Amino acid sequence: MAAPTTLTRITRLGIVNCFLVREDDGLTLVDTMLKGSQKKILAAAEEAGAPIVRIVLTHYHDDHSGSLDALAEALPDAEVMWPARETPFMRGEAKLEPGEPEGKVRPIKPVKASPGRELNGGDRVGSLEAIWSPGHSPGHLAYLDTRDRTLLAGDVYSTIGGVATTAKPYWRFPLPGFITWNGDLELESAQTLRDLEPTRLAVGHGKTVEDPVAAMDAAIARGS
Repeated sequence: MAAPTTLTRITRLGIVNCFLVREDDGLTLVDTMLKGSQKKILAAAEEAGAPIVRIVLTHYHDDHSGSLDALAEALPDAEVMWPARETPFMRGEAKLEPGEPEGKVRPIKPVKASPGRELNGGDRVGSLEAIWSPGHSPGHLAYLDTRDRTLLAGDVYSTIGGVATTAKPYWRFPLPGFITWNGDLELESAQTLRDLEPTRLAVGHGKTVEDPVAAMDAAIARGS
């Protein structure tokens, strides 16, 4: 199946990705990759021939939020959105809320940008539906394109060396698993995303996978 015209993957070394989602009014950027990625992202938008009108994050980790401030400065009219639960982390406060399980939460340098909207599961961003998917981080959101069921899964899955959950380190690409906050919740979220029966799996690390459901089932079984 050919790559959809609605989705453009931007990558650094094939290891860290962000995505441009085409909408009627322009482009939604999902994640911003590492610090220093803004020129590559802006060039991709120029090549796509449409403005970036929204910047949306899946979670706070700096390989997803690293270029947010530079892009917000370069695109002052673009609306910034991120998961509501991730706001304290975006402000440099790496602490859990009462009732959340213990786990690894690593701080990042606080961002300067402010969100126009803080998102929760079920919210809509253009054609994207936010899917509550905590585990890799406490407030992780994935995004389902309701037009063609492309799933932008953030770091719930990775695809380097094959489709895998990040519930625990996967030997072919262990890094996302090493920084997952809570593996049990992450595995539940992996099942939640699989149950959406996506036609396409786009992730923060690795290539986009077509018809991914069987591979997602295998990844969940391996991660259990």
